Amino acid sequence: MNKPIMAKATAVWLVDNTTLTFKQVGEFCALHELEVQGIADGDVATGVKGFDPIVNNQLTQEEIDAGEKSPSHKLKLKFYAAAVGEEKRRGPRYTPLSKRQDRPASIYWLVKFHPELTDGQVSKLVGTTKPTILAIRERTHWNINNIQPIDPVALGLCKQSELDAAVQKANAKKLAEGAAMTDDERRKLVSTQTSLGMKADSPMSSSGGGLGAFSLSTPDEDKPEPTPDAETFFNLPAGGGDDDEDEDES
Repeated sequence: MNKPIMAKATAVWLVDNTTLTFKQVGEFCALHELEVQGIADGDVATGVKGFDPIVNNQLTQEEIDAGEKSPSHKLKLKFYAAAVGEEKRRGPRYTPLSKRQDRPASIYWLVKFHPELTDGQVSKLVGTTKPTILAIRERTHWNINNIQPIDPVALGLCKQSELDAAVQKANAKKLAEGAAMTDDERRKLVSTQTSLGMKADSPMSSSGGGLGAFSLSTPDEDKPEPTPDAETFFNLPAGGGDDDEDEDES
């Protein structure tokens, strides 16, 4: 651990019971120097009871004495074997109450569109339990008929980067085990933004590359037709006009 437990309460105790500088207390408790000054002035941490770091095995009296004699001395947190690794331990992902009803839909989406993900990966992404995932995989969930698959990113249960990382890890593990990968699985190895930016190949690019110049017209049709002149339009056949008919009637 790089800071004491109950850091603000520890700072309150050090301000009230020692002559350490605000900077020393702030560096030891991971607080800003002005925040420690606010504690001394009574503007910050009002009502917070001091937490004795000596009694709680976080600091020695010798370390405090050395800090009071030299303002440049940095206090060192006492080594506590039982606290090793505590900062790395994480519980299950917290899901707000308003979104917990959406978890089955997200699990169904992950199981359907990313079957390569393990139950542990799905559990970390949406913050659920393995029995629930297994029930949805085997379609034994009590409400399976009413569950519709919805992207967990759209529901805000996880980030797109987290989903991409989980999919890439699952595909890389599958590839390392020697399993054959389909084209869709290969596309999953890149991020979503990268895949969206890729241009799709034309379906006729390889087999029909020469069809663009192909024409169904015959050689005769390709010849340009002669442009008619004015006499062609106004040269009427002899004896076929209306004026001749009028003269006969008269």
